[in-house]
Amino acid sequence: MTRKRFLETLLGVVAALFVVPARLVGESITKLEKPLSEWRQLLPQAAYEVLFEERTELPWSSPLSQEKRRGTFVCAACYLPLFDSATMYESGTGWPSFYAPIGGRLATKRDWKLILPRTEYHCVRCGGHQGHLFGDGPPPTGQRWCNNGAGLNFVPAGEPVPALKT
Repeated sequence: MTRKRFLETLLGVVAALFVVPARLVGESITKLEKPLSEWRQLLPQAAYEVLFEERTELPWSSPLSQEKRRGTFVCAACYLPLFDSATMYESGTGWPSFYAPIGGRLATKRDWKLILPRTEYHCVRCGGHQGHLFGDGPPPTGQRWCNNGAGLNFVPAGEPVPALKT
């Protein structure tokens, strides 16, 4: 590992663990309750299917897999910031992958859909399914937060993160 890559990784971990968008500082994350019929009307079909029917998009189908700019990845349903771009890496899987989320933004549960257990994760605010967590990621966490691109929106650095949906 080069010195530059090491420092980038270290800064990404620090950002993921300690950086909280200003509009959420001092606020608790309140669960957003919306009927599925309302989410279906608000979201594109692919996003609705991933987030609220727990489907998986095809690998390499999301342009977010190739996103290289600095910024924030937010939940496509409720706009809660979930990942800082500094923690994104190329996993070779065809889905946007991160080695750490923004703290306190994702909840996990056991998934048995493929017979073998997996760890599924959801946005803590709207409950939208984002993807699965695996233990084969890069240092420093060794984690791979494998996300469906349809479950995320990207906000480039310097642009305001959209207000949380109500």
